[in-house]
Amino acid sequence: MHEREHSVDTIRQSGQMFGKFEKLLVANRGEIAIRVFRTAHELSMRTVAIFSFEDRLSMHRYKADEAYQIGTPNVYTPVGAYLAQDEIIRIAKLRGVTMIHPGYGFLAENAEFARKVEEAGITFIGPTPDVIEKMGDKTKARELAIQCGVPVVPGSPGPISTLEEAQAFIDEYGYPIIIKAAMGGGGRGMRVVRDADSLPSSFERAKSEALSAFGDGTVFLERFLDKPRHIEVQLLADGKGNVIHLFERDCSVQRRHQKVVEVAPAVNLDVSIRDAILEDAVKLAKAAHYRNAGTAEFLVDLEGRHYFIEINPRIQVEHTITEEITGVDIVAAQIHIAGGSLISDLNLTQERINTQGFAIQCRITTEDPAQNFQPDTGKIEVYRSAGGNGVRLDGGAGYVGAVITPHYDSLLVKCTCWAETYEITRRKILRALVEFRIRGVKTNIPFLQRLLTHDTFMKGNSWTTFIDDTPDLFRLVESKNRAQKILKYLGDIVVNGSSIKGQIGEPVFKGEILYPEIRSLAGPEPVDVRVPPEHGWRHILIEKGPEAFAKAVREYNGVLIMDTTWRDAHQSLLATRVRTADLLNIAPHTAHALANAYSLEMWGGATFDVAMRFLYEDPWDRLTKLRALVPNIPFQMLLRGANAVGYTSYPDNVIYDFCQKAKDNGMDIFRIFDSLNYVENLKLGIDAVKKAGGVVEAAICYTGDVSNPKKNKHNLEYYLNLTEQLVDLGIHVLGIKDMAGLLKPDATKLLVGSIRQKWPDLPIHVHTHDTAGTGVASMLAAAAAGADVVDLAIDSLSGITSQPSMGAVVSALEHTDIGTGIRLEDVHALNGYWEQARKLYSCFESGVLSADSSVYAHEMPGGQYTNLMFQASQLGLGKRWNEIKKAYSEANKLCGDIVKVTPSSKVVGDLAQFMVTNKLSYQDVISRAKTLDFPTSVVEFFQGYLGQPYGGFPEPLRTNIIRDLPRIEGRPGATLKPLDLSKLKSELVSKYGRSIRDVDVTSAAIYPKVFAGYREILEKYGEVSIIPTRYFLAKPEIGEEFSIKLEEGVTLIVKYLAVGPPNTSTGKREVYFELNGEARAVGVLDTSAAVEHIQREKANPGNPGEIGAPMSGVVVEVRAQEGAEIKAGDPICVLSAMKMETVVSSTVSGKIEYVAVKESDSLSAGDLVVRIVKV
Repeated sequence: MHEREHSVDTIRQSGQMFGKFEKLLVANRGEIAIRVFRTAHELSMRTVAIFSFEDRLSMHRYKADEAYQIGTPNVYTPVGAYLAQDEIIRIAKLRGVTMIHPGYGFLAENAEFARKVEEAGITFIGPTPDVIEKMGDKTKARELAIQCGVPVVPGSPGPISTLEEAQAFIDEYGYPIIIKAAMGGGGRGMRVVRDADSLPSSFERAKSEALSAFGDGTVFLERFLDKPRHIEVQLLADGKGNVIHLFERDCSVQRRHQKVVEVAPAVNLDVSIRDAILEDAVKLAKAAHYRNAGTAEFLVDLEGRHYFIEINPRIQVEHTITEEITGVDIVAAQIHIAGGSLISDLNLTQERINTQGFAIQCRITTEDPAQNFQPDTGKIEVYRSAGGNGVRLDGGAGYVGAVITPHYDSLLVKCTCWAETYEITRRKILRALVEFRIRGVKTNIPFLQRLLTHDTFMKGNSWTTFIDDTPDLFRLVESKNRAQKILKYLGDIVVNGSSIKGQIGEPVFKGEILYPEIRSLAGPEPVDVRVPPEHGWRHILIEKGPEAFAKAVREYNGVLIMDTTWRDAHQSLLATRVRTADLLNIAPHTAHALANAYSLEMWGGATFDVAMRFLYEDPWDRLTKLRALVPNIPFQMLLRGANAVGYTSYPDNVIYDFCQKAKDNGMDIFRIFDSLNYVENLKLGIDAVKKAGGVVEAAICYTGDVSNPKKNKHNLEYYLNLTEQLVDLGIHVLGIKDMAGLLKPDATKLLVGSIRQKWPDLPIHVHTHDTAGTGVASMLAAAAAGADVVDLAIDSLSGITSQPSMGAVVSALEHTDIGTGIRLEDVHALNGYWEQARKLYSCFESGVLSADSSVYAHEMPGGQYTNLMFQASQLGLGKRWNEIKKAYSEANKLCGDIVKVTPSSKVVGDLAQFMVTNKLSYQDVISRAKTLDFPTSVVEFFQGYLGQPYGGFPEPLRTNIIRDLPRIEGRPGATLKPLDLSKLKSELVSKYGRSIRDVDVTSAAIYPKVFAGYREILEKYGEVSIIPTRYFLAKPEIGEEFSIKLEEGVTLIVKYLAVGPPNTSTGKREVYFELNGEARAVGVLDTSAAVEHIQREKANPGNPGEIGAPMSGVVVEVRAQEGAEIKAGDPICVLSAMKMETVVSSTVSGKIEYVAVKESDSLSAGDLVVRIVKV
């Protein structure tokens, strides 16, 4: 005898339970179709799926043995396909189907469809057509209830077809009322009306929805009960009139009359009420001659009275929780009863039905609760579901790659949990929801989590409008979506390369950085850097306060050091691009190696805005994270006086707020300076730091040469007078800030020695740059002349425009009586790390390879030297660097030979580039100042926005540049109104959510646009600061595996696999990764595929009406409109280039004929901006 091949079919047939009923079609889609297929397979039946063209990739078609499309494309609408009765029956007959299950929705309550199925000789799994007709029509169901003596909510005696009929009912029963579709459910065709004004629109909308959803626009009215519970009873009835109930479900948690969370059995429902409801439900089913599964639904008011509302003649979405508490497979019972079985044949007598434990079902939908539950569409990028003991999932579209369309219900998966008690069940389903990871579309999971943890739900006291009545539910648990966002950033790097401004090429270093060992002071063994050292100057500061700290520093026998590696060194050499991650990596070692350091400069200045603007990370996080790893060494920052860490003046309360928050988050020493040495600006910063409890290190910014008698503006007398003013203000430490490296050794001795002689108890802290190559000599001279602290950088980040070499100075003083207290071997240990780390940032190197003594002529600050060189390159002036250096000197003279440090140095730099771009000499600027469009920074400087320069503004140049603009005399911020920080926080919370912290408010107050841009990146890519620098700046190799630490104990293992071709219609590429061994794909827009090359028209120099761009840049604002009249001097647009903004003004009066630019356009110098004609 031939043995049959072992297959799925033979496995099923081995336990076949039905004779002729062997092939079942589900006239539905999604999760309910799959649910029915599973039970049918357990009953050894073959299954048939139907699907619309839009559903051709839906999972339910693959769960059936056979699947057939309903019609051809464009014949039916996406919903219409599942309502195409004749076509569905045609498919069923053609494929030998013997049973049809309608599921819920669509045709499930359509008596005509049930009748046609039976007329075709196919068994319909559900009530008889007559019962569907009687029970599906809510008005007929009400009539039956009244006949049976079952209480009903007061309602219209029959269908309502006109507003007049509705008004007659309202006149009798009053508001509120509820309009309901007579032929459907699921919340469609329902409207609550509370007043006459909303009646007409609600009535029409309800009828329209009913017609669209159920093919019948008939509606009826009921009196609306406030805060009722929705209790429903699961019924089973056979063809001989036998009816049983499977107890009740509480479906009170609803939104828009659609159930969201269901519980079985109902919590806190009095036994007498429960018994009465169950009895009435069975009574109604018997009276209706009900067959198969159905649900009798009731409302229970606040007084415990129950009212019948309807019988749903179909299986319900929430049938799962009844199955869990009773152990009855309701779908199997449906099929058996449809096949002729009696309830007794199934061993389902009322006496045998009991409940055990509790079950809760949550409907997980692709809706965004933060946007009023707006359905979301798109492709599911990540799908990780819950599981474990007591967790049941019924889904249809939950898998990676599934496309969620707008055509159907937003239900993604039903999560049902069972446990012995209500509280354990609630905790279990919460755990399950937390396990879900769904990315690519929004879901209501955050809302469900919030709802399940609300006190009302926890106590089991929900009502039908609980969601609408409880706005607190919308304080959502935010999903971080960290991993997928990080993959999107990595994918963007793969497709488009790094977006970090100023990056040229990729890092030359591709390996793993080796970390140093720090030898113990007591012996040769290395210290455990994870344990913070006990020694450190910060302990004195914390225990005794700023005054005692300053006194201890002054009394120290040697010279202390401040390490600038974490701020000014990389600002000067690497465009301030060193990331927090690479500082954190070496921080524990630094805490031990430099334990005797006066401070670590690690914050403020350009690092604050660059962190957000270019590195996409939070400067406050940098401060707090480094503080945690280095508790023993004081942190020092640059505070630009009245400018805080910005480039302009702010209201005084912003400065006080900033200083207090900086101190509270770990800052210790504030080097307060003003870019013009303007004491009025310094006073504000000094007072703010004092009030915050920080160390006040007020700085005199050095320029000129005190040893050169020919330079008599900024001479020794000037600096001594300035020092005296600062000492009178009660400072703790005096800083000498030599930004350009102009302090020659002899000048250092003269300046430091003179200050020391006059103020013997004043701690002196000297800062310089090594641009000319004399930095080490100058710092040794400062130490010999009585300085208490000198600024140095680790060797591999020292020299040129950075600070002098730490190793050189430490070694030179090692065996003297003014040693630093730092071991040279420890400097070498840290240097080994930074030698490697600097190579990670090779793509930001300035290209300055040697010292440049021309700094003594142009006086350009060290940090600006490299930054300005980069800016010049970006503006197309890279080959004219020597011209820019010469122009810088001339620009300084034009400004009145000022102190040059950010932001005053920016003014001089912007003016120098402006002069070179427009080929202007010193004399050209003087003679043409009335008509030139100067950079905004230059105009604002001459207005007085930075303060008053020593010696005043040069005239008549000032007047010719600012023209009719206002002049500011005195401190610029003194007249500014206080900023309402509380209002700003409310605005930020409204825009970004509750994650906004007080420090974020401060960031937004100082840098509103930069902060907004950072938040956009954060929303798009998440916390990218945790990505290792190697992969932050450059794409990984194919097949390369690397780790990203999300948090302590949570690590992502990422492997880059491949990148797909661009999609010709969207311009996107799919980038493929493995994440923790699981395949992931992210779609990334290929910007090169969408580049539009525009040949811009140039302004004709011979036509005064054609206004051209004075420099290269991006248009950030257009103020001109075609057809408008304009006067000479009126602004046309604002250009921005590398932080330099310029207002382009009209040089003639007339009418604007043509505007050639729009916001975000990139322009080159000379490109046409507008064309003006004479009126």
